[in-house]
Amino acid sequence: MKKHPIPPFDLASATAKVQAAEDAWNTKEPEKVALAYTPDCVWRNRDQFFSGRDAIVQFLTEKWKKEQQYKLRKTLWCFDTHKIAVKFQYEWHDSEGQWHRSYGNELWEFDENGLMARREASINDVDIEAGDRAL
Repeated sequence: MKKHPIPPFDLASATAKVQAAEDAWNTKEPEKVALAYTPDCVWRNRDQFFSGRDAIVQFLTEKWKKEQQYKLRKTLWCFDTHKIAVKFQYEWHDSEGQWHRSYGNELWEFDENGLMARREASINDVDIEAGDRAL
């Protein structure tokens, strides 16, 4: 299975890859999102480490139960032939109605078919008022 665009990346294809990831994550459909990753993809998300599509689906399912009305924006930071770095922010509220904005950076590494083989994410959360939402 190929997931276009595929490496080697140039500015246009790296930008398109970032936009495709943003679009997929904003669907909040774990099974759909997981198809962008290799079957044995290695993840670090905050303080969690896991691998494989099944673990990705489980993680995202739990994430979007907690992070209600999730809305994400990703921006290309830099890229190489098969690696992309992005910065992102997303907004969400918890079950008590408290809004949060989460800021972070991700490092992505792709295989020859354009599937992500490694994802490392560092994320920080800030409480915000509902009226301060920007996304």
